[in-house]
Amino acid sequence: MSKERIILGIDPGTTIMGFGLIKVVGKTMSFLQLNELDLKKYDDHYLKLKLIFERTIELIDTHHPDEIAIEAPFFGKNVQSMLKLGRAQGVAMAAGLSREIPITEYSPKKIKMAITGNGNASKEQVAKMLQSVLGLKTLPKNLDATDGLAAAVCHFYNEGRIDVGKNYTGWAAFVKDNEGRVKK
Repeated sequence: MSKERIILGIDPGTTIMGFGLIKVVGKTMSFLQLNELDLKKYDDHYLKLKLIFERTIELIDTHHPDEIAIEAPFFGKNVQSMLKLGRAQGVAMAAGLSREIPITEYSPKKIKMAITGNGNASKEQVAKMLQSVLGLKTLPKNLDATDGLAAAVCHFYNEGRIDVGKNYTGWAAFVKDNEGRVKK
């Protein structure tokens, strides 16, 4: 008999935190829940972080996930937004770590690629594919919830795969691809 596992996917944010849960039995996944934590009405950034932590703990204590998949912040032009997003991700991760749940981070492109086959897919394309794959009757108004669900599904699809990283044709190709991170 195959062991049942639960995967919690989180799309962290300080305005809306999206999340979704799937159940995995053997090689089959099924939909459990998707929702969001709406933080728009709060002005205090630290209160938002506290609420993200508390909601993540509540999800963990209610659903007992075996693993957490979380969307990694992407680098944008606004440094302040990036810092806030990183903090939101950090407190969600801290909640999982406080309950000793393994956490895996996925870039937005990797999640989109896993769900749609296109790393540049729109939120709508990701949501529609999840709707099709998981048999969701309706989609939420805000697609942050489906982004959280997508992280969980991406984790399921990537199980057992070893990420060997990029291949380079030589040192010059490596340096060109990593400019700014490599001292010349």
